[in-house]
Amino acid sequence: MAEIKLFSLNERVKECISSEVVLEKELQTLIEQNMETFFGVRFLKSEYAITNGRMDSIGIDENNSPVIFEYKRSQNENVINQGLFYLDWLLDHKADFKLLVIEKLGMEAADGIDWSVPCVICIAHDFTKYDLHAVNQMQRNIKLVSYRKYDNGLLLFEHLNAPNVKPMTENGVTDGEKNNAQKSHIEKLAAVSGNMKNLYYSVCDFIESFGDDITANQLKLYLAYKKVQNLICIEIYNKQIVLFVKLNPETVKLESGFTRDMRSIGHYGTGDLQIIIKNASDFEKAKPLLERAYNEM
Repeated sequence: MAEIKLFSLNERVKECISSEVVLEKELQTLIEQNMETFFGVRFLKSEYAITNGRMDSIGIDENNSPVIFEYKRSQNENVINQGLFYLDWLLDHKADFKLLVIEKLGMEAADGIDWSVPCVICIAHDFTKYDLHAVNQMQRNIKLVSYRKYDNGLLLFEHLNAPNVKPMTENGVTDGEKNNAQKSHIEKLAAVSGNMKNLYYSVCDFIESFGDDITANQLKLYLAYKKVQNLICIEIYNKQIVLFVKLNPETVKLESGFTRDMRSIGHYGTGDLQIIIKNASDFEKAKPLLERAYNEM
């Protein structure tokens, strides 16, 4: 993959030279201790032993989806295949993962586990174009992240791909392949009027126009736009689109029927500011708030 050039601007311009060593245990420990800051994932366990192997790290993200971390420590190690194997194992052993979440985070978190988009994050000093092509062909939620360590205490992560995968139901099939007691986000979207669909897609197009660092994560009950962490979560209803945005409500002049402080109110997705969009006029009012959320994260 292409090399990233990092420069120090202290006193004079100088290129920072990255370490060429393969990933060591020290870096795995650093990631585990700061997993929520680096990747928006709550750390659960290191070296999680299963029947036929050992997952390097395992956690759960802010959408309550399981996340497996695999680290490439040697040139011959195929972390992508390992991650795919562990992902399939996890989908066949959901009860084991739930027990781990109960132990670490409690019953409420365990009851909220979302199995629609479990994820594997593979971390290595570098990946090849063939690795990236293989992951894109798999249609699984596998993310490739390269890292660089610098002598002056800097650590860089480059997210190389943004998987576009269909959400899965509890039995491992995509939403829409069976009837659920609670309609999924995709099912709700399919049922709304043409005008509401057009408004919904206009909102999505506007958010996606912010930059290439925005990715869409389709969960069972909502769509989450994120950088490293969630930025905006979207729910769709017959007469309105509801957004949960990562902005401090205290910095926004709240308007009844349009914006609402959600800090003490339970809801799906993440974000303390609720924005309700019913028409094009609401959408225009929402645009500056959505841009603020992107720029301030």
